[in-house]
Amino acid sequence: MTKADLVEQVAEAIGPGITKKDCALVVDGFLNAVKLALANGENIEIRGFGTFNVRKRKTRVARNPRTGDPVDVPSRSVPVFKPSKHLRGRVAKLDEVSG
Repeated sequence: MTKADLVEQVAEAIGPGITKKDCALVVDGFLNAVKLALANGENIEIRGFGTFNVRKRKTRVARNPRTGDPVDVPSRSVPVFKPSKHLRGRVAKLDEVSG
């Protein structure tokens, strides 16, 4: 699903009272708010959907695949998404339908 598909679905869910252009502004506003919060190190919790967190990865030693030499990888912050139980349950139903 692309952002355009997401805008389309949100516009259909709201109904004829809003244009796709206005809906795109809402989707962009939401995504920008998520980006800004994560950039500031804040956690975002959306009940029934999941949480967006920032985790700190530790410094580690990796290997150069070409030479096999050890390479130090510095610590860094990464965005992480953890789905809620409700979302995990809905996705798990895909296995029941296809399996």
